[in-house]
Amino acid sequence: MSSENEKSDEPEQLALIRETVRTAKVPRAKPRTWRGAALAKELPVARVVVNKGALHLDQFFDYAVPEELDETARPGVRVRVRFGAGAHQVKNGRREGGRLIDGFLVERRATSDYSGPLAALADVVSPEPVLGPELLALARAVADRYAGSLADVLQLAVPPRSARAEGRPSPAPLPPPAAPEPGSWTRYDRGPAFLDSLARGGSPRAVWNALPGPHWAEEIARAVAATLASGRGALVVVPDGRAAGRVDAALTDVLGEGRHALLTAEAGPEKRYAQWLAVRRGAVRAVVGTRAAMFAPVRDLGLVVVWDDGDGSHSEPHAPQPHAREVLILRAGQDRCAFLLGSTSCTVEAAQLVESGWAKALTAGRDQVRRAAPLIRTVGDGELARDEAARAARLPSLAWQTVREGLKTGPVLVQVPRRGYVPKLACERCRTPARCRHCAGPLEAPEQQELRCGWCGRGAPDWHCVACGSNRLRAQIVGARRTAEELGRAFPAVPVRTSGRDHVLDTVPGRPALVVSTPGAEPVADGGYAAALLLDGWAMLGRPDLRAGEEALRRWIDAASLVRGQPDGGTVVVVAEPTLRPVQALVRWDPVGHAQRELAERAELGFPPVSRMAAVAGPPDAVEGFLAAAALPADAEILGPVPLPVVRPGGPRRPGDPPPGEQWDRALVRVPPGSGAALATALKQARAARMARGGGEPVRIRVDPPDIG
Repeated sequence: MSSENEKSDEPEQLALIRETVRTAKVPRAKPRTWRGAALAKELPVARVVVNKGALHLDQFFDYAVPEELDETARPGVRVRVRFGAGAHQVKNGRREGGRLIDGFLVERRATSDYSGPLAALADVVSPEPVLGPELLALARAVADRYAGSLADVLQLAVPPRSARAEGRPSPAPLPPPAAPEPGSWTRYDRGPAFLDSLARGGSPRAVWNALPGPHWAEEIARAVAATLASGRGALVVVPDGRAAGRVDAALTDVLGEGRHALLTAEAGPEKRYAQWLAVRRGAVRAVVGTRAAMFAPVRDLGLVVVWDDGDGSHSEPHAPQPHAREVLILRAGQDRCAFLLGSTSCTVEAAQLVESGWAKALTAGRDQVRRAAPLIRTVGDGELARDEAARAARLPSLAWQTVREGLKTGPVLVQVPRRGYVPKLACERCRTPARCRHCAGPLEAPEQQELRCGWCGRGAPDWHCVACGSNRLRAQIVGARRTAEELGRAFPAVPVRTSGRDHVLDTVPGRPALVVSTPGAEPVADGGYAAALLLDGWAMLGRPDLRAGEEALRRWIDAASLVRGQPDGGTVVVVAEPTLRPVQALVRWDPVGHAQRELAERAELGFPPVSRMAAVAGPPDAVEGFLAAAALPADAEILGPVPLPVVRPGGPRRPGDPPPGEQWDRALVRVPPGSGAALATALKQARAARMARGGGEPVRIRVDPPDIG
């Protein structure tokens, strides 16, 4: 090739190179330190909450706002900042260095409280304001209540960003719908009045004991519709995706399309964020979702609803582990909106809301309960001992007969407890739970050793039953294990379906079939189940947990609510001692009465929720040192520490369990009513001081743990 040709080809090659560079994907530039850049002329200081969950960093930090970011650096947007630069890293009056981390801009200010040089905002990630003042105030209140950090709560409250979702506009908001008819709310004494108050803009607070059957989702939808008719928004939090799907379908039937958003993890990050943005922008005014939806930024919030608050799914496993019920109670107070806590059962916390006068009871008359509830029959120790069928196959004759009759008209549900229920100790003669004389905690005998308390660790060598005087104990667990196989052999012509942890069924057809399910995984049957068997009741009641009776009754009622009413032949057989309080409450279908009696007993013994309690767990020396350093309230009582069971590597773990293979202790700190805020503050300050000093072994704190043994 000649030199002349080379010269003539050069402009074409340069043009090609420029075009290639122009069309190539340009890598994102690293955020700058804005050295020498002019600052914003007005409000040049940005107050930022950084994404650092450490308690000793639980505060706002001030940054300088470069003029180039003035327009986009608005309150509520996501930002990137440099964090951790020392005082020696100052150049030209500007702090530089540190690691880039995310945060939220919460306020623009004219001056800073910090007298030293400020670092500059590195970047505004997105101009979309996602953290409003209401959500910020709620997150702060939740962090203070649970002895946690604001940054940790915001991680739960604001979903991860999706640029594609932000780039799409949300639909235009629809006008308020007409107020709905009461529908099945007429079955409740105050039901129509509750809906009317919502439609007129009122803020009633109610604890709703829902009747058994499929109508609860539609009743929630009508309450939401009444709130929307007043021009306000509504938020519904349910325990799982199946319940969310039922309420979603009911809202669509009552309101039509486009008036509500569904916030569940099953939707995927992008779709869920798009729905969340539609709520934040005011495009939709109603939300139904699972646990994370408790922070949904609904405009003009007029009603918050939590369904089945006793379900463990409502308790967040990530720090600071808030409970959806408590968060919605905080929102009801902060936004002065209506509150509805609904369940077919009733927790002790719900009973306390009514007992304190904070909420009103919303219940049906006994005639309505008798029409909706199935017939409940019991099989206790005496019947099992005399029953030849029970001794041979571990199922009583009454259960066989109920299954046989039920299969003539529809499916039959069989509820079997999950594996892993650990029995607690009780009096062999009268079944009264064995409790500590000092703190009323549950007694246990690990590895057949001497009796000791599972809360305070004190021994109980001379224990005797306070009810009957007997000194003999038994582990309260009896029942069948191979239930599905035995029923399949007994009814070979009937299909057997299972629903549990590995595979959960949503619905089953109304044809005759045996449906074996673990608690909480029961599918809904078309037309309702003809009958149900609730097996191994002692395993449910025998868990070493303060809530064992309440939880067993809730699980039983949830399953029995899927059975047809007694006028339609629905029958439920529960294999448990008939004289026990939860069994009697099931027979009478009186969960509210059971919760009230539990509340009175806990008040007498100083148990939560009448008292406030926190669990402190960690290596033995760390727990001891932490409690010694904490400035606890004067009325605080420390129970323990006691050793926690060692979790084997690869085994199942629950929130609060120690790392696999490590020996941890746990102490419970109990305070009377009115001192809960002081306890949370003291624990938070002690942990922050421990972290600021650089450490030591980790200590975990959980305020109001749902399971305390």
